[in-house]
Amino acid sequence: MSKESAEGAILEGFASPPSTVEDTEDKILYVEFEHGDRRNPDNYSRANKWAITLTACFFTGITASAASSYAISTTSMTQELHCTQLQVTLGLGLYAVGFGVVPLVTSSFSEEVGRRPMYIFSAVMFTLTQVMLALAPNIEAVIVGRALGGIFGSTGASLVGGSIADIWKPDERGLPMSIFAFVSVFSIGFGSVIGGVIESNPHLGWRWVQWIHVMVSCLFVVIVVVIARSKRKITGESRHKCRAEINKESLGSLIKTACSRPLYFLLTEPLVQSFSVWCGFTWGVVYCLLESVTPMFVTVYGFDIRQTGFVYTTLSVGAFIGFLANIYQDKLYRMHYTRKQQEARLYAACVAALCLPVGMLIFAWTASPKIHWIAPIIGLTVFMSGVMVIFQVAFLYLADCYNTYASSAQAGQSLFRNVMALVFPLFTPQMFATLSYKWGLTLFAILALVMAPTPFVLFFYGSKIRARSIASRQILAADAAEASQALRPGLEKV
Repeated sequence: MSKESAEGAILEGFASPPSTVEDTEDKILYVEFEHGDRRNPDNYSRANKWAITLTACFFTGITASAASSYAISTTSMTQELHCTQLQVTLGLGLYAVGFGVVPLVTSSFSEEVGRRPMYIFSAVMFTLTQVMLALAPNIEAVIVGRALGGIFGSTGASLVGGSIADIWKPDERGLPMSIFAFVSVFSIGFGSVIGGVIESNPHLGWRWVQWIHVMVSCLFVVIVVVIARSKRKITGESRHKCRAEINKESLGSLIKTACSRPLYFLLTEPLVQSFSVWCGFTWGVVYCLLESVTPMFVTVYGFDIRQTGFVYTTLSVGAFIGFLANIYQDKLYRMHYTRKQQEARLYAACVAALCLPVGMLIFAWTASPKIHWIAPIIGLTVFMSGVMVIFQVAFLYLADCYNTYASSAQAGQSLFRNVMALVFPLFTPQMFATLSYKWGLTLFAILALVMAPTPFVLFFYGSKIRARSIASRQILAADAAEASQALRPGLEKV
């Protein structure tokens, strides 16, 4: 449950009544949390916080694995539905676009109705799209189902960061956000492994990949209903309000702001632009790998579909290595924050910037029948370790820099990143056919090397760049005013 929705209701089952302050002019009874009130999300027990966090991350894992399991099961789909590779690739890319575009609108609905109903609605509708895919009679139905799956899957997955922010204090969010990023990347590899095992069975094939997703999604619906039980009781008394409900914007206004502000940040803010281009390229390459790793290992090493499925474990191993790096990065952040401020988030990103071209070059130049298959797998692991670090740093660094506007900054970056996930797989088959896998992947490595200075520039000059930013100046002024007010004596919080 979000903090906003929790504050807007009177709850049952606790000994102490809520604190209220009466506005005699408008006859409004303000509902507020008392100090230490267990109904305040900040005061939830750690067990409850972790239950909510892991449940939300579980849905992220389901939606991430749906992307990769689809990619590895397209062989039987192409044979059964008599479709082209371009049509199959479109189903992969449209799923990613949903994650970039739809949260611009649905994030406003979560502020209006709370996060729990959105999780349940998203999970139920996502499950139905998987049923649609499993029963699809033609490739057109598959493409529509994938687009709808991206729409409804993104609705729930995009709420995870907000759910973590609702219940964890800023200095406690490092580990929960690391787990969120880890699950997002780890599940891409895990989904490919499961999809490869199912696809390799001639009695199962691509439809059973979708049925497995239906079963797991149904399990999540049950879990989220049990874990996120609502403790609210609406009194029906119109005078009971929280202060956030006074002068609240309409839903239409919220949607307009949610759609326009991320685009404004994407077009005008150098920090958002830098991470958008860098993360967009990286995410585009990941989606290219989802489509090209299988034919590459089949062609070069003679692997079957089951064996290539296990090759994708490198994505999960890389995610785990990146997760450990992010935990260490969190320690560096606490050690150096007073000196480097927000740029203390970028130590690991500077290392990751070098991992991307190095890993890609190893992958490109060792994929040969004369060289053991473990060599390109090591390259993939190095590359995915860098991806994992960049994925999390993008969230935390932009959140630190834009504070109140963090959601808009992240939404702009996410939009660009997922559009690249659509665009890259559309042209890479032709690129690999023309240049070969070696030189096509080398081209990616060169581009990654060109972008490698991004975190170094931000590390040394990020504070100066923020000082020139209109949004950052407004945030700094607001923080200074809040700090000044907090230091004034004689003020009490009602």
